[in-house]
Amino acid sequence: MTRATSALLRGDLQLIADMIAPESRVLDVGCGDGTLLAHLVRDKRVDGRGIEISTAGVNACVSAGLSVIQGNAETDLFDYPDAAFDYVVLSQTLQAVHEPKVILQQLLRIGRHAVVSLPNFAHWRLRWYLLFRGRMPKSEVLSFEWYDTPNIHLCSIQDFVGLCRDLGIVIERSVCLDHKGLRHRISRSMALANLLGEQAVFLLRRS
Repeated sequence: MTRATSALLRGDLQLIADMIAPESRVLDVGCGDGTLLAHLVRDKRVDGRGIEISTAGVNACVSAGLSVIQGNAETDLFDYPDAAFDYVVLSQTLQAVHEPKVILQQLLRIGRHAVVSLPNFAHWRLRWYLLFRGRMPKSEVLSFEWYDTPNIHLCSIQDFVGLCRDLGIVIERSVCLDHKGLRHRISRSMALANLLGEQAVFLLRRS
């Protein structure tokens, strides 16, 4: 991926990339087909590693020359040593794990920073959907039916900020994207971000 094609990154992935310093050590947890990792390796010259649960994702990453292993974040993160990376990335995955609190703690044990993106279940379109249709909301970000969704711990931006506070995690930077893909700093107005933000990205560190 060249600088010309980096503009094709999904909005939240571009936000994540913007939060990562060049030439740093990065672990991408649940890296999928390696789109973000390839961008970071080639455009930011990071020492990038990945872990992915799906065989198809691992094969795509390896075919692209990326250093990715097959594994399950919920069991395999415990095997990594403390402070092995400068950044650990978890993109659109926290809501699909069984123990979000434990996973967050592991991210910040393994990395000096964690970059986490997640969908915001308090977005106004989802509230409208539930209020007027009386059914579990769906959107481009949350596209599954209630009976086959991998998302088992949906939360709002405000919920996530509260969890970080409870765990003593410092939020260094936080940005949300509205349904048009426009960026808004969460720190300016939590209530407004919780209402308008379709998804959010957080740069975290230990206190």
